[in-house]
Parts: sequence; structure tokens; C-alpha cells
Amino acid sequence: MPTIFTKIINREIPATIVYEDDLCIAFRDINPQAPTHVQLIPKKEIPRLVDGQPEDAALLGHLMLAAGKIARQLGVGDAFRLVVNNGADAGQSVFHLHLHILAGRPFGWPPG
Repeated sequence: MPTIFTKIINREIPATIVYEDDLCIAFRDINPQAPTHVQLIPKKEIPRLVDGQPEDAALLGHLMLAAGKIARQLGVGDAFRLVVNNGADAGQSVFHLHLHILAGRPFGWPPG
């Protein structure tokens, strides 16, 4: 059963896409937790970060570089937070690896 993110990749449901390349796509979160809140997902279906394989190393690195590029494109520069929830107990609700790019407000530490 495809996830909502796979349906966005396949253009089966609408999303406000802010970035796309051959390996990943980024779109605005429908329930933003910050003034800037974007989901960055690989086009390859990887359910959770821990499900990544050694052959996914370049893709995972690409996501990190894309996050910085997207942050600059959105005008938040170097003031952003990346969040990856791995598994239901960590808050993951869509089981297609995704990075939350959050910016536009102060963030505390520790999170959660």
C-alpha cells in the first residue's frame, strides 16, 4: 500500500512542492510546526532511517545537501532545524523516510 508521500511523488495527490530533483522532493507540511516547515523525502521508498542500506549512503548524504540548498532557497539561510523521527515511538506517522526542515522561529533544547 503506497504511503501519502508516494502518492505525492506520483502526483496522485496535490502538494506545494518547493524543490525536486532526480532523487528527492520537498513540499510544505500541511500541519506546520514553524513558519517554515518542509518535508524532504527520497523518491526511493525507505520506510525508516534504520531501514537504509549501505547502498543508500549516497542518497542519505544527498538529502543532507538538499536540505541546505532548500533552506537557502526558502530564505532561511543557515538557521534551520532538521528532524528525522524513526519509528512510531519517536513520532513517525508516515513510514516513508522524511526529513522535516523547520525554520522561522527559535527552537529550544532539548526538543520534545
